[in-house]
Amino acid sequence: MAMGDLMGMMNKARELQEKMQEVQQEVAAMEIEGVAGAGLVKVVMDGKGNMKSLAIDPSLIKPDETEILEDLIVAASNDARARAEAALQEKMQEMAGGLGLPPGFNLPI
Repeated sequence: MAMGDLMGMMNKARELQEKMQEVQQEVAAMEIEGVAGAGLVKVVMDGKGNMKSLAIDPSLIKPDETEILEDLIVAASNDARARAEAALQEKMQEMAGGLGLPPGFNLPI
């Protein structure tokens, strides 16, 4: 392998690392909403999976139905996390396409 090829590969690797960090920061700054119970429970998370807010429709606040409310909170949280993961995956695919990587090449997250 020629020295120029090696330097080119090293530059490409450095560029890839910088772009991955940019994408991770961009996704971390996102606010993703997850919903459950037809919108009666809403959770907003950042791209790192940290809960930023929780909204519960007052009609769900009944002492004898706490299990339903708990399940809906978990479901909304899981929905937000899944949306955050999908957003990160989409950004990584966009980045991979911009770098000219072969189709199907998966970047580590």
